[in-house]
Amino acid sequence: MSLVTEHLPGELAPQALTAWGHILERASAEEGQALQAATAAAPLSSQLATVLACSPFVAGLARRKPAMLLDLLQGDSLQQSLPDTAFREQLQAALEPPEVELGVVLRCFRQRHMLRIVWRDFCRLADTLETVRDTSLLAEACIDIALGRIQAELEKRFGRPLGRSSGQPQRLIVLAMGKLGARELNVSSDIDLIFAFPEAGSTDGEKRQISNEEFFTRVGQGLITALDQVTPEGFVFRVDMRLRPYGESGALVHNFHALEEYYQDQGRDWERYALIKARPVSGDPRYAEQLMQSLRPFVYRRYVDFGVIESLRGMKQMISAEVRRRGLDDNVKLGHGGIREIEFIAQCFQLIRGGRDLGLQQRELLVVLEECVDLGCLPREVAGELRAAYLFLRDSEHAIQGYQDKQTQELPADAVPRQAMAHVMGFPAWDAFAEALGAHRQRVSAHFSNLIAPPEDEQTPAEALEDVGLWADDMDADSLAELGYQDPEQSLQLLQDFRGSGRVVSLQAVGRERLDQFMPLLLRACAEVEQPDLALQRLLPLVVAVARRSAYLVLLVENPPALGELVSLCIASPWIADLMSRHPALLDEFLDRSSLYTAPDKEVLRCELSQQVARLATDDLEAQMDALRYFKASQVLRVAASEIAGRLPVMKVSDNLTWIAEVILEQVLAVAWADLTRKYGEPQREGEGYGFAVFGYGKLGGIELGYGSDLDLVFIQDGVRGATDGERGIDNTVFYMRLAQRMIHILEARMSLGQLYEVDMRLRPDGDSGSLVPSVEGFASYQQNNAWTWEHQALVRARFAAGDPRVAERVEQVREEALCRVRDPQELALDVVKMRRRMREHLLPREVEDTFNLKQGTGGMVDIEFMVQYAVLAWASSTPALARWSDNVRILEVLGNEGLLAEDEAAALTQAYLDYRGAAHQLALQQLPGEVPAELFASDRARVSAQWQALLGAAEQEGSES
Repeated sequence: MSLVTEHLPGELAPQALTAWGHILERASAEEGQALQAATAAAPLSSQLATVLACSPFVAGLARRKPAMLLDLLQGDSLQQSLPDTAFREQLQAALEPPEVELGVVLRCFRQRHMLRIVWRDFCRLADTLETVRDTSLLAEACIDIALGRIQAELEKRFGRPLGRSSGQPQRLIVLAMGKLGARELNVSSDIDLIFAFPEAGSTDGEKRQISNEEFFTRVGQGLITALDQVTPEGFVFRVDMRLRPYGESGALVHNFHALEEYYQDQGRDWERYALIKARPVSGDPRYAEQLMQSLRPFVYRRYVDFGVIESLRGMKQMISAEVRRRGLDDNVKLGHGGIREIEFIAQCFQLIRGGRDLGLQQRELLVVLEECVDLGCLPREVAGELRAAYLFLRDSEHAIQGYQDKQTQELPADAVPRQAMAHVMGFPAWDAFAEALGAHRQRVSAHFSNLIAPPEDEQTPAEALEDVGLWADDMDADSLAELGYQDPEQSLQLLQDFRGSGRVVSLQAVGRERLDQFMPLLLRACAEVEQPDLALQRLLPLVVAVARRSAYLVLLVENPPALGELVSLCIASPWIADLMSRHPALLDEFLDRSSLYTAPDKEVLRCELSQQVARLATDDLEAQMDALRYFKASQVLRVAASEIAGRLPVMKVSDNLTWIAEVILEQVLAVAWADLTRKYGEPQREGEGYGFAVFGYGKLGGIELGYGSDLDLVFIQDGVRGATDGERGIDNTVFYMRLAQRMIHILEARMSLGQLYEVDMRLRPDGDSGSLVPSVEGFASYQQNNAWTWEHQALVRARFAAGDPRVAERVEQVREEALCRVRDPQELALDVVKMRRRMREHLLPREVEDTFNLKQGTGGMVDIEFMVQYAVLAWASSTPALARWSDNVRILEVLGNEGLLAEDEAAALTQAYLDYRGAAHQLALQQLPGEVPAELFASDRARVSAQWQALLGAAEQEGSES
């Protein structure tokens, strides 16, 4: 039977027929008949013609081993994907007979699977990702199983290698680097490996003992020979060990301690770049994970690492120079717009941002590109173009390499190979393919050129000389005066003190170089604002804080607009300046001006936090706590920046700060719940949900949080009896108490980014002496029978913040019933006035005549709050709408609408309250106490005091007389 070749263009059909003829000639008569019968089916005949025409490698292999081709044709592996485990299982089975030679089996196994992989790729039965996955799994199986055989043979001679400290048996850990590490191996690639073993020690052989280093050196050499040596059966994989410490001159194997020490002391940025894709493919998984954990701090700096930019820029220049020098324009990997440039783009973001954005700590390029989109590093359109180009270029690379099984990425120059490549890529002719290839490479090249471009240098030579003088050892006040500094002598003294400080004097050379580059820019940026001296005074603590983490200085050098925004906000608010000096990691927020001055709503906040924590291990409590703290600090910075810029009115500021707290509480509850249920299981209860609710009181409940507010919280559980369902089950009540304690710990623990919030639990039933987590029934009983008037006042501002909505619904009903109880107005008024007097005596024992305390002063915020609470407790029994809200503004609106207060009086109280809160926010941003000159709010205070007299004056007088 003849092959189906009608679909093949030009000279490819004769090439296929000739190859088929050679296979049949080499096969036995029985094999020949079976081969022809096996290819009688429609898809196999045309597929075989395609592969024989477009891959002389497959044609030659099939000619030498027609039985192998027949076996594949008669099976189903050519037409379907294999599970991940198939490669190891098949290789182990092939090595089971004791008489077989490892090297021969490995090479035959590789030949069989490469024939299959090229077949499926060229016939487009497999997509790009399957091809690279299968090639990688093939390599992994060969490495790990060969390693086991080699080590077992050596142990017969020398005994088992044991750790000196642990006494535990050791196995070689093979780190797959590059494309194998990412499971992106191409069809004719070498494999980059690094060998490591857990700890020093020696073998326990009876006759002869050797050091672990010598033992594993022999294992490594044996593995390289098994894979790399060319025999009559060819090779398995070419092995490249040049990425190991010290390269070709270094030891072949290193123990974990030596490896970690090398990278921490001598590791270079290109080695960080290489280790991004490192992945263990052999050895004990526990030791392998231990190794990866030890390397991670070297690869990924803790926060955004702009310090690596100059190295990356140098690497990029070397890539471009190599293309020009070696004439690589026809190379789909190394040429302009090639695979290497796409990989470089992705790995740049990984090195710069991977320390903080843990989602970037992944190996697969396409996954990283998608993560870059989610993080805002790349526009979706750009990532889409890079993805499409990458897949096209990798398919092209496979078409090149699968042609003759050669490790090359050079486009073919001859007509027949070009025709074969175009056909495999789905194009009718070479020119059409070349045009599509050129378009992809042009787009990639443009994106590569835009990546970490040199900073724009707008300085004239004269300005550059001035900059040297600005920060020279002999700098003088005249230079600062010329820039516009109003007190140059004082600013000069600040700079000299800073230069002579221990932080600066002890800087390493790189840090000092970066500081010298940054300081003139800072001095010029401060000179652009109205108070340069004050700006410098506020910014220097930040520079001190980051002097030894000079990557932050590079961030600002690389992004002059970010430096300008930083100076502007710090001069506007010492609170922001202080925040930045305490948490320099927030400098990353200044890179995107639109984001910096946008305070998102609650749903967007929830999504942003969810995306950040979704990338973290659920059992890594410290990482979760760190992420929460950064989230809070960055979001509060956005709110402050938006308020300073006039984009948020006072109520929106409090709304946003409250939303941030609520979203954090939701996540803290989720983290604490996950942590406890891992240990104890879940509490037995009806239906789903936590059976636990968090209520916010005070400013959180009233949606009035400020920048430094603590959280008044009350935890309540559903009271269902039972125990948790884990192996270490505990009573539900104990579980919920520990859940509350864990939440408080997560909120209050002091870490590098500070604490989330101070928590005040004194408003729960019976205060500090009461249960930390009362049941709904206990809470209801207390509110009905034991609560004081002041506790019902606090209940006015209680609001569900996080947890189980069903529990919250029951608590809301208890709250409404307590607030709507019929009360004696006179007795209530006396209680409210008494509580107000006690508060004032404690918090503001003496009012200064010419100063007004916005919160506690007569006619201030607390007076309005007490009047609102009195109104709710006095009138909610007849006007239940008053019990619906927890915030003062909406309660005042109800009072006006219902005629309980005159509308103009309700409006006046509302306006006064907002005016006070706005002033308090501004004072907080200026780090000033909440006091203003008495005359500033005289009319507001008068209206508030008049209303106080109308509502509570009689009770106040009665209380004074008694």
